[in-house]
Amino acid sequence: MKSRNTFGIHFVLRIPKQQKNGMATVYARITVNGRRSEISLKKKVAPKEWDDAKGRAKGKREEIVKLNSHIERVRTLIADGYHELIQQRKTVTVDAVKSLFLGEAEETMTLRMLVDYHNRETVHKLVHGTMKNYHTTQRYIEKFLKEKYRRNDIALSELNYRFIMDFEGYLQKHQPKDHHKPLNNNGIMKHIERFRKMVNMAIMMDWLAKDPFAKYKLHFDKVERGHLTQQELDILADKTFSIERLQSVLDMFLFSCYTGLAYIDLVNLTPENIVKGIDGGDWLVTHRQKTETVVKVPLLPQASALIMKYQDHPKASNGGTLFPVISNQRMNGYLKEIADICEITKTLTFHIARHTFATTVTLSNGVPIESVSKMLGHTSIRTTQIYAKVVEHKLSEDMQNLRERMAAAR
Repeated sequence: MKSRNTFGIHFVLRIPKQQKNGMATVYARITVNGRRSEISLKKKVAPKEWDDAKGRAKGKREEIVKLNSHIERVRTLIADGYHELIQQRKTVTVDAVKSLFLGEAEETMTLRMLVDYHNRETVHKLVHGTMKNYHTTQRYIEKFLKEKYRRNDIALSELNYRFIMDFEGYLQKHQPKDHHKPLNNNGIMKHIERFRKMVNMAIMMDWLAKDPFAKYKLHFDKVERGHLTQQELDILADKTFSIERLQSVLDMFLFSCYTGLAYIDLVNLTPENIVKGIDGGDWLVTHRQKTETVVKVPLLPQASALIMKYQDHPKASNGGTLFPVISNQRMNGYLKEIADICEITKTLTFHIARHTFATTVTLSNGVPIESVSKMLGHTSIRTTQIYAKVVEHKLSEDMQNLRERMAAAR
């Protein structure tokens, strides 16, 4: 892709496989920025009367002179359309030039039009946090177009592998002017992943014939998922605060440690989500907002006790929720304060509770990964394997059990 357009018009013959009267049809071949398209002039000429190099008919017969005059009129009209697009600062593509000549009213689909369409269509399907991420990706795409190509928009037909690689390079070098840190590799990959999902929508809608991502591979770095050890979890479980805001945040965090709920799913909990399970005990039944999958978790005694603790809380009762919920940002702010007081050096965020449930509470205590995956609401065990690594003491315990069985068998 180039910031300065290249343009050409040449006239060629198309000889049908089953020739009739030895005549061939004249086509105008338009080339813009290396991409070409052809338009039939619906005029025929004998191949022997055609000059390939000059792109015109040979001879002085009246019909030959008329054909060449028509060819020049078509050349002028196509060129005028090309220059009109430039003067109007519209996106210049071979499809746009062709459509203008043919008088087609269809508007050329552009990247910014695609992004706008995607965000309008998915705003009611995706959660607020996910949509916020798409809008951030949109801003990066717009900055990239202005800073790299000095353009406000491009046609979808111009997207190619080089564009993707240029976008990745731009994100790697981008230096934020505000308080945000530069993007790490996984942050860059998430933006490109969202960009690819939008491009896939264009392919599904038949707005894009060729997938520019066909040869591109996302390359995420493996990240160790933070979680609390059993000792750290015990410290928090035994801690009592006289300050209500800290105690309620701690209790909600602990509830997630014992159930594996994400923040948004805890926020949405109501008393109706607690039902009697197949075993006669209390179960938590809800839908994950992120994936809309059903989550069923038999409640541990610690989780049941926390529900009882807040069943008459004024804020929870008035809101119809199980807990006196606050924003995720405030929750994480208070969790940092709690970590400092409890002398836990890890950066405490609400999502660490979910990882703790997967790793320390369930897998480390022998709960099969298939069961953990169901309780987390994952659609694939591969996702659970990323979240829930088996900690070292569980490996040690398993091997010790093996040693004892082998010794007993002698």
